[in-house]
Amino acid sequence: MRIILTILIGVHVLGYVVLRIANTQVWDQDGHTYVIFPKSPIAFYYAYRSLTHVDGALTVMRFHIGPHQ
Repeated sequence: MRIILTILIGVHVLGYVVLRIANTQVWDQDGHTYVIFPKSPIAFYYAYRSLTHVDGALTVMRFHIGPHQ
């Protein structure tokens, strides 16, 4: 059971890392780097919300849902 839980957590963290790498961009208006979560499905944002708090605290990364206007 412990092995399955470890694998599930590892897959969750790896999924976040892939999403973060694929959706990172610098916003021209403020020069900060953001991870842009897709607007639909919003479930991506909520699935990785806890990891965004940790990531933001460690790396000062910022997060946005959908493209900047």
